[in-house]
Amino acid sequence: MTQDQIRYDILAQEALRGVMRKVLTEVTKAGLPGNHHFFITFLTKFPGVRISSRLREKYPEQMTIVLQYQYWDLTVTETGFSVGLSFSDIPEKLEVPYAAVRGFYDPSVNFELEFDVRLDEETSGDAEVTSLPAPVAAVKDDAAAKTGAKATGEPGEKKTARKSKAKDAEPAQNDEAEQKPAADVVSLDAFRKNK
Repeated sequence: MTQDQIRYDILAQEALRGVMRKVLTEVTKAGLPGNHHFFITFLTKFPGVRISSRLREKYPEQMTIVLQYQYWDLTVTETGFSVGLSFSDIPEKLEVPYAAVRGFYDPSVNFELEFDVRLDEETSGDAEVTSLPAPVAAVKDDAAAKTGAKATGEPGEKKTARKSKAKDAEPAQNDEAEQKPAADVVSLDAFRKNK
């Protein structure tokens, strides 16, 4: 077989990350439409990821956040996004480059993207550690802009923080099957190996 010098696999990954960027950009303009919400999984040690040292200790490898009910300051750039979320009543600002994202899932329509993210051992310690200074009182109350925060370090373990008010938060354990309907997802590498 001829060697792929064009690297279609990389081009496809970049195009699919563009889908995620476009969706998040639309959310910054108009809020979340209907029942749409997003599970976004990313590598916490990836260069350019900025999270607090508290979250880095709790999720040393990867983390999944859910944008659904409460969030603030969602900012989308060409290279990544940043968002304010609350974890156990502590506001945090997260900055995530698209290259660090392993998965993007919208359970309302059973749409999922999986990305092949490689973390070099040499650069894994380069991720920056930051924290939000004080509790943020400016949480958007607009129903279209409400988002929830969810974080996990393991793919099967989910901890949810849903809030009716900015001060009330109760984490709850949810089974993966309850949150995510069955879907056949094939990574690009697995797809190529079958051809």
